[in-house]
This record gives sequence, C-alpha cells and structure tokens, in this order.
Amino acid sequence: MDTQEQLTFSRIAQAIEYIQVNFQQQPTLEEVAEKVHLSPFHFQRLFSEWAGTSPKKFLQYISLEHAKKLLQNSHTSLVETAYQTGLSGTSRLHDLFITIEGMTPGEYKNGGNNLLINYSFAESPFGNLIVASTPKGICYMAFQEDETQAFAELQAKFPNANFSRKLDILQQNALFIFQHDWNKLPQIKLHLKATEFQLKVWEALLKIPMGNLSTYGSIAEQIEKPYACRAVGTAIGSNPVAFLIPCHRVIQSSGAIGGYMWGSTRKKAIIGWEGAKINAVS
Repeated sequence: MDTQEQLTFSRIAQAIEYIQVNFQQQPTLEEVAEKVHLSPFHFQRLFSEWAGTSPKKFLQYISLEHAKKLLQNSHTSLVETAYQTGLSGTSRLHDLFITIEGMTPGEYKNGGNNLLINYSFAESPFGNLIVASTPKGICYMAFQEDETQAFAELQAKFPNANFSRKLDILQQNALFIFQHDWNKLPQIKLHLKATEFQLKVWEALLKIPMGNLSTYGSIAEQIEKPYACRAVGTAIGSNPVAFLIPCHRVIQSSGAIGGYMWGSTRKKAIIGWEGAKINAVS
C-alpha cells in the first residue's frame, strides 16, 4: 500500500470500530464520517469502494446482533447451518477449491531443513500480506504491513528452510481469491505443517460457507470431539494461512466476535465484507 492507501485503510478500520461500539445507537453517515475526519460524501464513496456496499448496509454484518441472527435464525441445527454444502456460487468457495495436504515429518524435520519455500508480498482489501509456498502448495499466508517483520515471522516457522523471494503460480492462484470471480478460481492447494488434530480443525473451517458463521463448540462437534472446545480454539488460533482457511468465520457462542490473530477489527471487516458480497448476489 502507498501512504494514501494506508490512510484510507486506517480510516475505514476506525469507522468499522466506531460503528461496532455504537451500533445500538445506529450512528448516521454524518456521525461516522466526522469521526474519521471526512466529508459524508467522500466517506460514503471511499467506504463503498473498499467494502463493496454502503456504511449503512455494512453495519448489519459487523454488529453483534447480526452475528447472533446468523446463529439463531436457522430452521436447522447449528452444525447443519454452518456446514451446508450444495450451495451455488461464491458460498461454495472453500469447499470446492481449497484442499489441504499435511507435511510429512521429513518435510519439516529440523525446522524445514532442505524445504524450498518461495515467498512474495501482495495487497488485499484488508491490508498487505505475505504468501509463501512449497512445491506442493501454500504453506503460509499472513497479514503484515512490515515486509521485514513479515519475512522474519515466516523464517521463525521454518528456520532451516531455503527461501527465495519469488511469486510462483501457486501463490498467484491463491491471490486470485481477492479478485472476487470465485466461480473461475483454480484449485488452491495448501501444504501445511500440523498435527492430525489441527488438520481436522482446519479442514472443518473450510466447510463453513462464505457469509456464514460458526462457533468453537460447533467445530468441536463437527470433528467428533465435542468436549475439546479449548483445543479447537487453540488449533484455530494457530491457523498459518490467513483468509484461505477462514478462521475469521468462527465466533463465540454468545455472538461476540472474539479474537483473531491478525486483529479483531480486521476480523469484523472480513465478516462484513463477505456478508456484503453474499447480499449483493442474493
């Protein structure tokens, strides 16, 4: 992002946070625009360009009330609602196009010794990110504005791997996800270092349709470990692939948004953005 884009992202994030805190008062466009030091007209235009919908419509998707509705207003069980498959269009994105392969012990033994990893930096609607891949698939993707810090965090995951700054076809396929024409996405393959339990949790996350939310307890039920909510939460929190593995779609059973490795404001923004996209095509 250049300086102006960073300022815009910061203002939109600030606006989202203000709406979240004050949603019960239903703040007007003028009120929110004033908080981010923009004219109502300019704020409306920037917000709509960034989020794909107006601030007023965006509000319903990032408020706690909306989160509760997604969990409570279903005629089917929570698990069935969260894991419906068979839907058309964008809601089937992760179920159809993303597959996970676990690394063998030899592939990450001694911190990734002899593992070849390409990495590059990219922009997204939610900030800058780093994406990395082995010859088998994406092994890491994270939101991080500082490229030096981003690479240091990648190295910490695989301290003995061989790194090359290179944008390869695997990374390009993964980044197509932000271009929104998801019906034409190539298959995205992930190559992840994880325990069997973590892989089960992450695979369960891929089954949550876009525009839907689930809870830690529901994920635990899905993998047939109903009393392992805490362990499920830990596995979700250790997700090494931002956005592609949609850990942002998991919230607390109370309806509270909960934490997110890359910031709760970013999580609210992604939930709202996905909800707006689904609403736009429904």
